Amino acid sequence: MATVFKRGGKKGKGKYLLSYTDHRGVRKTRSAKTTDLDAARRITNKLEADEALRRDGVVDPRLEALGEQSRRTVEEHLADFRAKLSAAKASAGHVTRTCKFIRDIAKAAGFVEAGDITADKVNHYGAELLKKKMAARSVAARLTAIKSFSRWLAREGKLPADPLASVKKPSCKTDRRKVRRMLLPEEWQWLRTVTLSENVVRDEMPATERVLLYATAIQTGLRQNELRSLTRGSLFLDAVQPYITCKAGSTKNQQDARQYIKPELAVEFRQHIAAKVPGAAAFAMPRREKVASMLRADLAASRRAWLKEARNDPEERQRREQSDFLLPVNHEKEVFDFHSLRHTCGAWLAMSGASPKAVQAIMRHSVITLTMDTYGHLFPGQEADTVARLPDLLSDPEPEAVRATGTYDETSRPASERAAHAQRADGLKRHRTAKRGESAERKSGEEVAEDGLPNLLSVNTLGKPRQRLATHDKSSRGGNRTRTPNYGHGILNPERLPFRHSAKRVTLQ
Repeated sequence: MATVFKRGGKKGKGKYLLSYTDHRGVRKTRSAKTTDLDAARRITNKLEADEALRRDGVVDPRLEALGEQSRRTVEEHLADFRAKLSAAKASAGHVTRTCKFIRDIAKAAGFVEAGDITADKVNHYGAELLKKKMAARSVAARLTAIKSFSRWLAREGKLPADPLASVKKPSCKTDRRKVRRMLLPEEWQWLRTVTLSENVVRDEMPATERVLLYATAIQTGLRQNELRSLTRGSLFLDAVQPYITCKAGSTKNQQDARQYIKPELAVEFRQHIAAKVPGAAAFAMPRREKVASMLRADLAASRRAWLKEARNDPEERQRREQSDFLLPVNHEKEVFDFHSLRHTCGAWLAMSGASPKAVQAIMRHSVITLTMDTYGHLFPGQEADTVARLPDLLSDPEPEAVRATGTYDETSRPASERAAHAQRADGLKRHRTAKRGESAERKSGEEVAEDGLPNLLSVNTLGKPRQRLATHDKSSRGGNRTRTPNYGHGILNPERLPFRHSAKRVTLQ
């Protein structure tokens, strides 16, 4: 039975309290929010009737709970969403930025309660931003924030379904305001040589340390914040293949990273950290906004030296002045900043012949599509070689096959066509004979890899005639399975890359 009472008995002051049993048999007490006894009794009767309907199954408590959650304000839910992001170890900047975007959209669209969120209003908000010439990437970031919020509301049972599931983000590819360019190998040689020769301190960072920083960014693809987090203890320079580790708290994907470096860079690191304690920062980097300007200052000094080299050749001097070599913005409006060193890492890997999966692993891309969208045009073209390896199936059918149809007439063909057909047939015959010979060699065990396993697939690679991509071993179930090859990480020597810039060799006078 429900009761109505006041604290302190009949003479108690304040508002009436209600005590009742809910549909689960739990005794509850709540305020009637009134000093009127009759009003308090009517509220009590209403509560008892509602609980009886829930006990009898007439009213679904879960739907009622959804209704209550949808009537909570966006700001109340946003506090819980912020706690969820923090618990997932998202960076403080990401949490703050995401919550700000959600508040901005809620204010512009008039979302007060969670149930007010609709796809139409969010679509109108995005369209208005695009009309104001905001970059598609910026609009997509705001829509991503509100979509993640609505998806969380549905997943946590605060809304019956995701109201923004149909909202589409604008394509960033069609409206990119900032496209980064890579550093050409010849540009890197000039940047390195000139920076070391001038030996100028910029933003309290010596020239040797700046060059080491730039080289590390190119060889590892580490981002600025990741480089800033490195300590002496992060460097494993005595390993067979030296490498650098970056803790999950400093990486973008919140996972530990191990990036391999070349032995030559490891030697430079040993000299650099010789006097540092294990917990000391590997680089004394300036503030975030100063790093790009520091790199561009070195880039400008390198271009001046490159132009000065041609001072005695007016024609060459004019050609160089018209070139975008070592300029921060090239003729395609691609810009060069500190993050471009990471872009250079992926670009050089792709042009050196590394597989897309290896590039994805080194760049730590979440999906292969991101790797291919960014560097796919730089991978060496294999279409022509692939087509050339196809069997001769699209040419004219062999005479025996045509004779079987009863329509073949050898004399009806011109002599030149008959000769060409005979040459193609002879080539196909030689191809089949060679394939049968290779198959026999594999079966006899004559063609095996160094580890004693059959070398089933190999391709020509830069600097090596053949490289095994995959081998087969026996699984626990007795069948064959493909083993993933162990690709060597790191950057090849720029001089071995399959292109050359028109710039001359670096010679300072």
